[in-house]
Amino acid sequence: MWTDYKKLSNLQIAEMWRDLFEGEGLPVKIVPAGNILDWNEKSDYRLLVPKGREHVADEILRKL
Repeated sequence: MWTDYKKLSNLQIAEMWRDLFEGEGLPVKIVPAGNILDWNEKSDYRLLVPKGREHVADEILRKL
């Protein structure tokens, strides 16, 4: 099960966040925020983390 963690403004930023979290060992998923038919690089995206692991993502951000 996955839960929303962060809303991001485009695909490039979403991939940078994904690389940060996965580099620390936390799996994440990137999904478009709106309709899949409107999906492009400049759409809004949602960063999902495993349910119950939000505190791990918070801790990674605290280390920055």
